[in-house]
Amino acid sequence: MREIEARQVAEAVARLCMEANYDLGEDVLKAFRDSLKVEESPAGRDILRQLLDNAKIAADERVPMCQDTGVAVFFVELGQDLHVVGGGLIDAINQGVKKGYGEGYLRKSMVGHPLERKNTGDNTPAVVHVDVVPGDKLKITIAPKGAGSENMSAVKMLTPAAGVEGVKKFVIDRVREAGSNPCPPIVVGVGVGGTMEQAALIAKKALLRPIGQPSKLPDIAALEKELLESINKLGIGPQGLGGRTTALWVNVEIYPCHIASLPVAININCHASRHKEAVL
Repeated sequence: MREIEARQVAEAVARLCMEANYDLGEDVLKAFRDSLKVEESPAGRDILRQLLDNAKIAADERVPMCQDTGVAVFFVELGQDLHVVGGGLIDAINQGVKKGYGEGYLRKSMVGHPLERKNTGDNTPAVVHVDVVPGDKLKITIAPKGAGSENMSAVKMLTPAAGVEGVKKFVIDRVREAGSNPCPPIVVGVGVGGTMEQAALIAKKALLRPIGQPSKLPDIAALEKELLESINKLGIGPQGLGGRTTALWVNVEIYPCHIASLPVAININCHASRHKEAVL
């Protein structure tokens, strides 16, 4: 059984919190540049240029690319032959969030009680999803999630009779309703199948897949392409000011489900589609 110290986990998490908020992924930057080549709206083209400038300033000056540095959401793969010693895994992640958001001058957005609304002051607790996997490694992925896009999430329990047409209608209607609220151009995560909570989880996890990488399943890849084309015909455009670049990409993940259910969830990322990972 391999062992790693909890402090190593906390240090890695602190670093990831800052890097995720400072450094936008190359896949997102490429999507901005590619969109500039096809965007016809003058306002939309100007916004795309500003997004590229903003990302460069954030990376060069080590400042957040957006004032909303988000809920610290983690997807963790814990090898079954690995033991975290000197503290608990979740406690170590929260210690890392506290350190990273403090030292990185990142906005603390968490309230300890959803109705009393008192800020916890250190952006904890994190939201952590853990999968136990073969091996002796620990893979930590952070996906800071701002409220503007997160608030546009939705889950709907369709009947099997609704089929793929029902899935497409739900997703497109939801993006239309969201309009400018999630700060487009957006990345759209869709979860189909499982149960209500499983659909929501895989919809969020879908946002981790790089822009430009379609599903390995041909029918789902075709669905992703069709949804992207339909969404970009809505005319919402960058920041909702009109144009053809409403979404940069659509990722769909599926999961087996009950014979009487067809759960569908949508989770939207704003243009600051942030995530970083480390393997210990």
